[in-house]
Amino acid sequence: MSKKGLGKGLGALISSSNNADQPRHEMIPIDSIRPNPLQPRQKFKEESLRELSESIKEHGVIQPILVKPVGTHYEILVGERRWRAAKMADMKSIPAIIKEAEADESLQIALIENLHRDDLNGIEEANAYRQLMEEFGLTQEEIAKKVGKSRSAVANALRLLQLPLEVQAAVVAEQISAGHARALLAIQGDPFQKLLLKRIIEEGLSVRQTEELVRRHLAGKTACMKHKPITLQDVAERLSDMLRTKVKVLKGKRKGKIVIEFKKEEELTNIVNTILSATKSEEKGDSKASESSVF
Repeated sequence: MSKKGLGKGLGALISSSNNADQPRHEMIPIDSIRPNPLQPRQKFKEESLRELSESIKEHGVIQPILVKPVGTHYEILVGERRWRAAKMADMKSIPAIIKEAEADESLQIALIENLHRDDLNGIEEANAYRQLMEEFGLTQEEIAKKVGKSRSAVANALRLLQLPLEVQAAVVAEQISAGHARALLAIQGDPFQKLLLKRIIEEGLSVRQTEELVRRHLAGKTACMKHKPITLQDVAERLSDMLRTKVKVLKGKRKGKIVIEFKKEEELTNIVNTILSATKSEEKGDSKASESSVF
């Protein structure tokens, strides 16, 4: 299967419209290069660096890094892992492409370059997506095009940031996978989530086993709820899960209201489409209607 994103090469990252200053290729002294302080990736696996270092000792640095001049030194835009491995291999210089770049552009290049790689954990990936949205105003659709993924893949990744910090930390520490984390999303706010997280880590449960335990728990919870009145909080939580946004259900003395939050027009469109889809299924008597129903 062909690899999306990285197959475009550095040209996709360094191209600029109407720019007379073309990037230049040079061998740059290792000691004159500094890491990018805006680098979104904070964790570099020591074993992986050692393997790359051994490869560099034998074959050299195959792909140049991308840097920008800053005062008397250079700052890395793309390729910090290669630079670290080259230092470990005691190389004195490294092939580089030198490009002028503003701070915002530097961050965007670093974010997108990292998202093209396969070794990011789910939380690092989600945080990079969120940064692109908050700092550059990109929509999920625009991000998906830049990284070669579907919009739904970006949306599902971002949902992981709704998890408690304890669960997110377990993903970062590689105690659980993003698949485990997505399964735990289904029991957000449920005390069982914390208990199941502990079981996953201690017993080494697979994603499929985790999903099955979540399904059984929810089935038992639904059966219990048939025997107790549904509260406004219950309704708000179910609507929040269905619409994937914060929902408030307020009731006054004479009337009540439902408040559905959204930040961008794209989110509003997704909310409306979800409601209309559930309504159409209900009207047709579709067997899937019960899955979309709040009650």
